[in-house]
Amino acid sequence: MMMMSGSRGRLEMLVKNRLMSFLIWQSISSSIVFLHFLCLPLSSPHYPFFSFIVFLSSHLLFFPTLSFLSSPHPRPRLPLSLLFATAAAFSAALSLPAAAHPSSPLPRLAFRGFLIGSLFASHYLFQRRWLLHFPIIQRPPFFSFKMGVPSAARQAFKLSVLAFFISGVLLELLPHPFKYAVATTRFFVEQITSFAATFAIFFSWELTHHLHWVLHTKRAIFAPPKGSAAAETNPSEHLLSALEETNPTSLPRYLAHLDLYMVCENNVDTWRRAGFFEETGETYKRVVAVCLKPLEHLATKLGEGSGSSVDKATQLSNQLLSPTDPRSDLKYVEELYNFQLYAWCSRSVASLTACSRKEDKFGVAQLSGSNAAVVSTLLSCLLAVENFMGKKTNLQPPNQLLGAAGIKWATVNSGRVDVAAGKRRSGPVNSKAYAIADVLKTSIYQIVSAFQDEMSAGAKANLLEKDWITTGKPVFGTREMLIQKLRIFLDFRAT
Repeated sequence: MMMMSGSRGRLEMLVKNRLMSFLIWQSISSSIVFLHFLCLPLSSPHYPFFSFIVFLSSHLLFFPTLSFLSSPHPRPRLPLSLLFATAAAFSAALSLPAAAHPSSPLPRLAFRGFLIGSLFASHYLFQRRWLLHFPIIQRPPFFSFKMGVPSAARQAFKLSVLAFFISGVLLELLPHPFKYAVATTRFFVEQITSFAATFAIFFSWELTHHLHWVLHTKRAIFAPPKGSAAAETNPSEHLLSALEETNPTSLPRYLAHLDLYMVCENNVDTWRRAGFFEETGETYKRVVAVCLKPLEHLATKLGEGSGSSVDKATQLSNQLLSPTDPRSDLKYVEELYNFQLYAWCSRSVASLTACSRKEDKFGVAQLSGSNAAVVSTLLSCLLAVENFMGKKTNLQPPNQLLGAAGIKWATVNSGRVDVAAGKRRSGPVNSKAYAIADVLKTSIYQIVSAFQDEMSAGAKANLLEKDWITTGKPVFGTREMLIQKLRIFLDFRAT
């Protein structure tokens, strides 16, 4: 119990420290943007210090809601989305009068600021920019932030132009008491300073968005210090606690999966990976379980939309011939947009299985049945994704699987293409489904390449399924389908 509370305290401290760093550095970046804005010729507020305080204070409405809204999990959170849109609108309503020329009517500037803030929030939510994507290459935070400044400036300029024209049109069309009777010099001055102020606000917000991404997607190491007593006795407990006890949609859970992926895929922290293969095998089974659970969830969710029950073994072959109705694709967008989690789990468990051939001194991977569970889950998940994409796989009779060359491979049906499949290939989830399928194929091939001699010998003796396919019912498809699919991979013909 003390270990669980200590682990939870470390995770809370991790999130709190990153949030505090974000608030401090975004205040610095916003201050620099405003001070540079004051250097413009037409930007001369009567009370610069007061305008500076108002500008920073108004941003305090925007920054916390952005932090609360952002998440690595793709599930939309409507209450926080509405809160973010409201905060962005009122923040811009306060920021624009503070930054624009003082000769313009403050109520008119506040109303225009409300409009541009609403437009920014709508674009931010519609483009799902709140979703945290973890970078492939982990760089130091300073260099990651510096590399994103030019793109933040370009994005801010594009949004400023769009918001300037739309807000200008709405300002003239919507009824309000702050309209100009004629186009005076003050009117043109307001347009110029309003555009500059809009760019300053959006640039500050874009830098905040980028800074938040840099700080919250930085890798966290869930391990005791090397050489400590905990590192010698139980080096994996911190990581496993984060993987098993945290909220599945929380940032610490995703950071823990990223750390596990880095340990399994790379040869940097080999002492941590060696701790997975401890003598009892319990640690290895726990690691495999946390990796396979999301993949099993994906296969189950995609299987639910196939039009037949995955619990009825007699209907599973037809299930693979009935792609999902494209009208229900939106139900699975959330699942497929969680691509980075599925990629980490697939690559982690595949790399760990491949490394077990040389690093597993006690044979826990084979003796615990984890190898069969890993291969079966990866194959089931691949079948589910391919079925969702509209790829039809015909199950060959057992007497046709073996031919003169040893194996006759199942082929993809080249007949008519379902209308549902055709629509899905051009649908919004197309690229994510293909990306997940590619990762799963790469993971399976990694295991097959590592154990090719053992698998080939088992295939010749008709014992391939004994060591590499579980005896129970898979989460998707049938056991015969998994065996057939594994034989295709063993001959390196899976495409």
